[in-house]
Amino acid sequence: MTLVLRTTDHTTTTTSTQPGLPVGTDPLLQLRYETQPTDGPGAIRCVSHPHEVALAGMPVTCSDCRARRDWLLINHGRNVWVRCRCGDQWLEPEITRADFDALIAGTYGTTYPSVEEGLVALGFDGVFGGAYLA
Repeated sequence: MTLVLRTTDHTTTTTSTQPGLPVGTDPLLQLRYETQPTDGPGAIRCVSHPHEVALAGMPVTCSDCRARRDWLLINHGRNVWVRCRCGDQWLEPEITRADFDALIAGTYGTTYPSVEEGLVALGFDGVFGGAYLA
């Protein structure tokens, strides 16, 4: 499995993203778009999101450490997970793949040999639980 991490700092490998579909698109076309692989079979894409995330007007809060910002958003296929620095992670059905694609509009990223190595490199392996990095 390949973990493609997108940041705004620097690049080592570039990958492409697919363009989003217009609002009001046929639900079957949207489903087909969301299930297409983005960077090959089994690709997992991540983006750090240092700000608060509000879903349906409610701020996202980690159930383990009560953090309200500094997330890692993880996309695999049509699913998006939210991961906290404490290591807690959950599937977030309110964030679609199109939402995720909008967050990583650039083509910059770093590829890690495994998901675990990527989580360690970004500090989302639980070591920084309860700490906000500026």
